[in-house]
Amino acid sequence: MAQTTFTKEELERYSRHLIIPEFNIEGQRKLKDAKVLVVGTGGLGAPLLLYLAAAGVGTLGMLDFDIVDESNLQRQVLFSVKDVGKPKVEAAKERLKGLNPHITINTHNTRLQSENALKIFKEYDIIADGTDNFPTRYLVNDACVILGKPNVYASIFRFEGQVSVFNYTFSDGTKGPNYRDLFPTPPPPGLVPSCAEGGVIGVLPGIIGSLQANEVIKVITGIGDPLVGRLFLFDALVFETRVLKIYKGKNSPKIEELIDYQQFCGIGENKEEVSAVKEITVQQLYQQKNNGNDFQLIDVRESYEYEIANLSGELIPLGNITDAVNKIATDKKVVVHCRSGKRSADAIKLLEEKYGFKNLYNLKGGILAYADEIDNSLAKY
Repeated sequence: MAQTTFTKEELERYSRHLIIPEFNIEGQRKLKDAKVLVVGTGGLGAPLLLYLAAAGVGTLGMLDFDIVDESNLQRQVLFSVKDVGKPKVEAAKERLKGLNPHITINTHNTRLQSENALKIFKEYDIIADGTDNFPTRYLVNDACVILGKPNVYASIFRFEGQVSVFNYTFSDGTKGPNYRDLFPTPPPPGLVPSCAEGGVIGVLPGIIGSLQANEVIKVITGIGDPLVGRLFLFDALVFETRVLKIYKGKNSPKIEELIDYQQFCGIGENKEEVSAVKEITVQQLYQQKNNGNDFQLIDVRESYEYEIANLSGELIPLGNITDAVNKIATDKKVVVHCRSGKRSADAIKLLEEKYGFKNLYNLKGGILAYADEIDNSLAKY
């Protein structure tokens, strides 16, 4: 097999790698020969892709079905204002080709599902998981286990991040722990909010995504000690780090096929049971406003969110809802809303179970749906 070679331009570009004794041209050659798939081009995917492309990973795959939104630009430094409205993988490809024209970039503008995961993953050596939801994390893990691929994992939330390397194959053929050894079962639906609901400080994805890129490079080149059997934890607020040991679980399930991960994580099993609240659509709310119907509109977001965009509802943050029960009408329809519909549904469940309300309706899709379908001038965040 012919040995990978470099052009004069590539040797100049990677010169700072080549002069590292432990790395040198052999490490750079392994990078050029490698094929890495990054799942998710958002907060983590942005710095991860930038540094892997700059480092010279020969083939980079990107998998994402989302489009660039204004609210992404606070942390997703891969994109700019001119990219808003474009598919993320296409905007990312243009940016990365400008950064390093010597690499191959594959785009997968699709949602990762059990039906396509194995087919996509088998074309790559390493999978880097930059997703933000549990069904996809378990899907990525299980597909990597079935195919024998290392899974370089990271996650972020508010001021905290974590990194690890799962399903790593040691030189003796043994396997390191996988994601299910750390989290055998997912948390109950809604217990852990997403970044869209809970927020994330803008610099955190850059810090954690860069550490994730570092682990990918270590796995490819074989230098150093990858975070196998260890979970790195970082708290940006107090600037503290910890490293926890991860052990292979004796009772961890044997993974032989991909399953329905939405159902596994308790999402959408029984939509009537999961929602368990009455709903109205943004179109129905708009009609009620125009018709002058007598109803009360309550916004359960935080005050700073209300300042960004609002529907002129009465602000009662979710954390204060039980202290403001006397402000909620009982003799007419009450529409409760938040950003996406999750917090408002929680508020309604609480009020119905604890105080017996029967007249509460959740705004389906929240203010985001209203901005998309009714009033495009509303700021999306």
